[in-house]
Amino acid sequence: MTANRAVYGDTIWELAKTNEKIVVVDSDCIGPLNYQKFVEDFPDRFFECGIAEQDMVSTAAGLASCGLTAFCASFAVFVSMRALDQVRNQVCYNNLNVKMIGTHCGIETGYDGATHQSIEDLAIMRAIPNLVVLAPSTPVMTEKLTRIMAETYGPFYMRFGRNQNEEIYTPEDSFPIGGSKRIYDGDAVTVMTHGSLLPIAKKAVEELRREGVNARLSDMYSLKPIDTEEIEAAAKETAFILTIEDHSIIGGLGGAVCEYTAEHCPCRVVRMGMNDSFGRAGTTADLYRLYGLTAEEIVRKIRALIP
Repeated sequence: MTANRAVYGDTIWELAKTNEKIVVVDSDCIGPLNYQKFVEDFPDRFFECGIAEQDMVSTAAGLASCGLTAFCASFAVFVSMRALDQVRNQVCYNNLNVKMIGTHCGIETGYDGATHQSIEDLAIMRAIPNLVVLAPSTPVMTEKLTRIMAETYGPFYMRFGRNQNEEIYTPEDSFPIGGSKRIYDGDAVTVMTHGSLLPIAKKAVEELRREGVNARLSDMYSLKPIDTEEIEAAAKETAFILTIEDHSIIGGLGGAVCEYTAEHCPCRVVRMGMNDSFGRAGTTADLYRLYGLTAEEIVRKIRALIP
């Protein structure tokens, strides 16, 4: 297994070999984001701002205004909140070609504790005009989406966690902006998820299917724009939708699905995630158990909801 953040760093290095407009602006995250090869091979295209995320985003905006494709990254909590003024008013308001990466997202960050666990970043970023919001679940998907960001003009925000990630896709799979990936089809219930909770949701759905519950599973990696066709299909073809994510139940995937179904295809939506509370320090596994983000809890929840 490989961490999505490591694949992101490798992909930026590969892209920079043939695209001289790619630059990286950093905030003391060379190690966490696997930038070592980029720094070594393209030192004149790497800008280190130190622990100053607001300066990082401002610098990226300035470079993008000169025609460059600027990637900047830090912990998701700092990109989405500490540098929010710069994200909104410098990058997105001016529709600049800046690709913002939030690593170590959610309570998966573990021992760093509540101050470093971004459980609000999707809600914040989804609300900003001009900004595409992505949450890849696997290394292959991370690579493909990083390449799409580099090739597509405009502001992007992509978040992923700290830990290594299981691979369920192949290099032949495609992940268009505004799309999703249906992993299992079914007509009983639709489970929608993204990012690091995909393996957990997949395990739960497989258990339900063994029990005779024909559960559907969709990887909703594009939060904005979101795959409205997949949401409508789930609303019409299954009894209810259950969203699960390493994020607050307010404003993330659960919020996005509720917003769309309320206007276009009313159905029951049940949200699992952080229930309007901060996280705490601990291992990822312990925190997922503490806050009910486990396959066992997903199965229990669905069993209780099925007539």
